[in-house]
Amino acid sequence: MAPTVLPVWGRAHTDVKVQGVTATAFGPAELLHRLRTRTGAAAQSPITHVEQVTARPGRTAPWPAWTDPAVRDALVRQGITAPWQHQADAATLARQGTHVVLATGTASGKSLAYQLPALTTLATDPRATVLYLAPTKALAADQLRALVRLGLDGVRPATLDGDTPREEREWIRQHSRFVLTNPDMLHHSVLPGHARWATLLRRLAYVVIDECHAYRGVFGSHVAHVLRRLRRTAARYGATPTFVLASATSGDPAASASRLTGLPVTAVTEDASPRGAVTFALWEPPLLPPEPGAEPAEAPPVRRSALRETADLLTDAVVAGIRTLAFVRSRRGAEVVAALTRRSLDEAVPGLGERVAAYRGGYLREDRRAIERALLSGELLGLASTNALELGVDLAGLDAVLICGWPGTRASLWQQAGRAGRAGGEALAVLIARDDPLDTYLVHHPEALFGRPVEATVLDPANPYVLGPQLCCAASEAPLTDADLALFGGDVARATVRALAEQGVLRRRPSGWYWTHRGRPDVDLRGTGGAPVSVVESSTGRLLGTVDHGSSHVMLHDGAVYLHQGVTYVVDELDLDDAIALVRQEEPDWTTHARDVTDVSVVNVRSYVDAGPVGLFLGEVDVTSQVVSYQRRRLGSGEVIDTKPLDLPVRELRTVAVWFTVSPQALDDAGVEPADVPGALHAAEHAGIGLLPLMATCDRWDIGGLSTAGHPDTGAPTVFVYDGHPGGAGFAERAFATATAWLRATREAIAACACEAGCPSCVQSPKCGNGNNPLDKPGAVRVLDTVLAALPPEETATAEKPAPAEGTTAGKATAPAEGTTAGKATAPAEGTTAGKTAAPAEGTTAAREIPSTVAVDPVRPEGPPPRG
Repeated sequence: MAPTVLPVWGRAHTDVKVQGVTATAFGPAELLHRLRTRTGAAAQSPITHVEQVTARPGRTAPWPAWTDPAVRDALVRQGITAPWQHQADAATLARQGTHVVLATGTASGKSLAYQLPALTTLATDPRATVLYLAPTKALAADQLRALVRLGLDGVRPATLDGDTPREEREWIRQHSRFVLTNPDMLHHSVLPGHARWATLLRRLAYVVIDECHAYRGVFGSHVAHVLRRLRRTAARYGATPTFVLASATSGDPAASASRLTGLPVTAVTEDASPRGAVTFALWEPPLLPPEPGAEPAEAPPVRRSALRETADLLTDAVVAGIRTLAFVRSRRGAEVVAALTRRSLDEAVPGLGERVAAYRGGYLREDRRAIERALLSGELLGLASTNALELGVDLAGLDAVLICGWPGTRASLWQQAGRAGRAGGEALAVLIARDDPLDTYLVHHPEALFGRPVEATVLDPANPYVLGPQLCCAASEAPLTDADLALFGGDVARATVRALAEQGVLRRRPSGWYWTHRGRPDVDLRGTGGAPVSVVESSTGRLLGTVDHGSSHVMLHDGAVYLHQGVTYVVDELDLDDAIALVRQEEPDWTTHARDVTDVSVVNVRSYVDAGPVGLFLGEVDVTSQVVSYQRRRLGSGEVIDTKPLDLPVRELRTVAVWFTVSPQALDDAGVEPADVPGALHAAEHAGIGLLPLMATCDRWDIGGLSTAGHPDTGAPTVFVYDGHPGGAGFAERAFATATAWLRATREAIAACACEAGCPSCVQSPKCGNGNNPLDKPGAVRVLDTVLAALPPEETATAEKPAPAEGTTAGKATAPAEGTTAGKATAPAEGTTAGKTAAPAEGTTAAREIPSTVAVDPVRPEGPPPRG
């Protein structure tokens, strides 16, 4: 295939030859104008805001005097004539033995900050070693390519991950001085087998933690303890390495890095690298015309699918010769955008669709590497990817980024937008809003995106569902001593060890606490709930890819439609015992939508706010869920063809929730009729889940919810919002602390929506377990008005009280059923339905004949199926 002539941004009308089609490449402003005009009249423009980010010159520094000449010369040969000031500052701190985090923007050259001290040490000390940790395999592979290009003698860099053949692992143990791996491999292989890795650990000079802002929530809490275990094991071999961390711009990076490593960390945050101008547009897909003959009140207005809109924009960019990366929230969504784009391009020019591909987790190693090479070489002009390509991978030459749906945090937004314009040229970024309350809010409130600091990374090493298993891992590697417990959290670690000893998991001896079982502890860092499920083509036995265990009930149930590289398969059989799903290639005219039943019970109340008729609570809950059926929905129209039953095991999750109760009398006084209570609470719950990411570093797929007009554990109309991670991830705590601001933004988002009865932009949810029924939009506003009128203002809303006395209605707690696995990490299925109706406790709202319908919106690992 002939190489593609890439456009030069900022020049007028550059002709580009794309497989026989001469396309004209435009600068970002002109391309955006042409994209806008394709949708029709200016009055119907989907662009709600355009932000111009001005260019910035760079500021260099001299090479540090301690830099090894061979290292400096190798970098100069790569075109790096001098480091930027922030690179030199961070590198010098690391060279001096100071633990440092460099938190600067995308494409600011953070790699050089660790390469300078690490490679200089390897050059001057022939015994030294370096360990590099990345959150993704793609990033580690990219860093390996960069190190190999330097051509330095004696470094012998190598990647160690799940794809590394066993014979190569032995070579790495014996010879590599710069090992690039990930926390999972460190946890599962290196630390449990530390005796085999003694050479690496004994000589360890630096530990590099790249893209450390990715370690948040429960995953980040696990990684924090893996790093403590690494420090402990290295110290046993006589090493005290210096930690060098690289992060996207984040709030309080020093505190986050210290929490992650357990060490004092100095932050370097002033970005001295040059930056090209960025045109950043907010894009709201247009409303679809109503069905012929339909009354306005019969169906809420529906916007064009964000997936379809992204595919059309990607098509236009490729035709214009613009190398473009589209970020899509879900694996299925990335496949759909790529497939739609290829189809549109092939209709215009046969074969042009080959210049577009999908990229996501679950692909085989050779497939991932082939796609990366094709993108870097220019063979691919367009790529639809999940956030697997968000982090650090060098994608030089990209000119535009399409972001399909709010990525969850401002840090991720700017990280994804920064994938374009890496050579310092102009770039275009477009955020395409999904039909979702938060997306709608953001594209109409640009002040919530631009000019505001990015979020801090949230993680909690003291989470008992993380700390206990990690202490077991540490004890299996070497007996835990009293000195070790200070490393793992002090008093909370001591209490946890005592509890583990009482359970017989650990045994106390004079030399410390010992792991009592023959095998190693089975601990999953990423909370997927088990081994990944292999997807195998029935007719050939070919392995297509893998799906994490937590998503398998939703994505790979019997009869599910599964997409892989634009090819559609139907699942014949899901064997959870052997972790295999057998599929056959087929082109059905329908998609599948899993449904489950979910229940929530209160375990305990940590704190609460007594606001008269309203109660606000924070505590632990047990969430049980089971995928029980799936719908087949016709492509295009979304018409439900039928519903088929499934028989899959129940999953249990103990987590943290925030919930509020409202007295029936207060609802009466607000004008919410008894029959309307379920729909009003359900609508308020949907919008609350959609708006919580404004306050917490999460997105709606990290959290679930339940609303009921009579919950047995509270004895009142109740709305729950819970973390979708065992032990919680800090999201519910944040919701409790900012409840007044959170619920006020929720109320405003509902009231400001122009629809009459509720739509996806306000109270409809793409993951509703009850099929968005019942919903009462006006009632939701009245419920939230009642709650806000009772709650104290923001500055006093966090005043907590101790848990209510036992026996009070608000504090009533239900212990989990005997034998349940409360800590098991599972993500309830996509598009589920709540089939359990909680019977109200005696004397609760059922006496007033208010329906006690339970509406559940569970956490789901993937986005909804496409409308188109």
